[in-house]
Amino acid sequence: MSEAQNKLAVFQEKEIRRVWHNEEWWFSVSDVVGVLSDSRDPKAYWRKLKQRESPS
Repeated sequence: MSEAQNKLAVFQEKEIRRVWHNEEWWFSVSDVVGVLSDSRDPKAYWRKLKQRESPS
């Protein structure tokens, strides 16, 4: 695995962690949520979103 395959991706001037695994890119969900929602606390936002979407 080359060093370039694990570098940060940049989207809308914000960094998103990524890794190349089994011939696919895998991105950090909390980083993507942070960019798309513009949340101050993307991990808490993602946690709350999962709670709302999970069947009761």
